[in-house]
Amino acid sequence: MQRYKLLISYRGTRYHGWQQQAANQFYKGPPPPPGHGIPTIQETVTRTIQKIIGHPITLIGSSRTDTGVHAKGQVAHFDTDQTQIPLIPLRRAINYRLPDDILIREITPVPNTFDAIESTISKRYQYVIWSAENRPPLFADLVWHRWRPLNIAAMREAAAHFLGTHDFASFARPCHIKETTIRTIHSCEISYRPPRLVIGIEGSGFLWNMVRIIVGTLFEIGLEKYWPSDIPKMLAAADRRSAGSTAPPQGLYLQWIKYRESNQ
Repeated sequence: MQRYKLLISYRGTRYHGWQQQAANQFYKGPPPPPGHGIPTIQETVTRTIQKIIGHPITLIGSSRTDTGVHAKGQVAHFDTDQTQIPLIPLRRAINYRLPDDILIREITPVPNTFDAIESTISKRYQYVIWSAENRPPLFADLVWHRWRPLNIAAMREAAAHFLGTHDFASFARPCHIKETTIRTIHSCEISYRPPRLVIGIEGSGFLWNMVRIIVGTLFEIGLEKYWPSDIPKMLAAADRRSAGSTAPPQGLYLQWIKYRESNQ
């Protein structure tokens, strides 16, 4: 039995996030085929790999991206005893059968101690805001279009307050299921080349909607609804109601994931 690590890119517009799930009362799309769940990245990739290697697999993904969120460097792993399949033809065969908005960038054999979730050191997300009067009609599903003058200097000053280890309860969706809301942020950077504003956040891990709430709060600081000095107060409150709004999903990208060297 061999474990393989996948590096996956996808456009999340047509999918209900990464996590495989059955249809529920919130799903408004066409009924899925018998035995299938609603359209997700995990289910789509899993079924494609199974057709090629000829047996069921369990595909474990590092990050449970939400509906409409994209990825440049999602990581997942699976086990198979079909190790005689060469890696390059295997990757090509999977990509040939996948939809055009999902791509397996790499397939790498790894030791069975590697775990796409447990071996993670840090992750980096990017959020793209299109700050222009005209919306981008050719890629509206890939950015958040907002047209308001922004105080970029205030946003950068506020971003620095997120660095370090804090209780991020104020920046998490209240119904999250994590045991602790303590997280460490390694960097929070803002790059602005009009009309493209990119917020990059690297951390040890993230709570449900945490990046989108940080982005929404920074955006409202740019509008001068809040001030940089409000961020420490929001963190100390440990109350979702004290922070800013949640940015929509379409501007969010999982950029990359780092792992311990022994588990690469």
